[in-house]
Amino acid sequence: MEIDEIQLEAEEAMQKGVEHVKHEMKGVRTGRANASMVEMVKVECYGAESELRSVAMISAPESNQLLIKPFDPSTANEIAKSLEKANLGMTPVVDAKQIRLSIPSLSGDRRKQLMSSVKQMGEHAKVTIRNARRDANKHVDAAGKDKDNPVSEDDVKGAKDEIQNLLKKYEGTVDKLVSEKMSDIEAV
Repeated sequence: MEIDEIQLEAEEAMQKGVEHVKHEMKGVRTGRANASMVEMVKVECYGAESELRSVAMISAPESNQLLIKPFDPSTANEIAKSLEKANLGMTPVVDAKQIRLSIPSLSGDRRKQLMSSVKQMGEHAKVTIRNARRDANKHVDAAGKDKDNPVSEDDVKGAKDEIQNLLKKYEGTVDKLVSEKMSDIEAV
């Protein structure tokens, strides 16, 4: 395997780790209303299970309230039941053809739990990124020892340095995401 391919695969794996943690953090509740808090909730409509975002429009008219407008108003009750089952800590109120979710303010203990959870998500992402570095370094070492198409020691060292720089870049991105989410959680 070429060294450029190894570096490219390592970077792709690191990017996937960052994208995964971004996706995970979208579902973490903060003090403000955000459509991503509920868009992944599964709703039983028309005999099939769908994500809420595919059967309704979700908006945040106020900082502490979500408004869900079903594309088909007759599904409002099914959506409300699904939101209750999702155990989000919010009680849906069916208001004619739409559903309102009031978001209660977070208690101090709940903020600590959420911050701990966000830190843990960040650590899992960093482990994924470090595993990508480890695997890439193994492939670079193997390329350096390949008898058919040997790679010089300088190229091996340069590739490992480049992989280490990628690691620092993506770990920094994860740290930034974690600190932004933590400040969102701390905001009242």
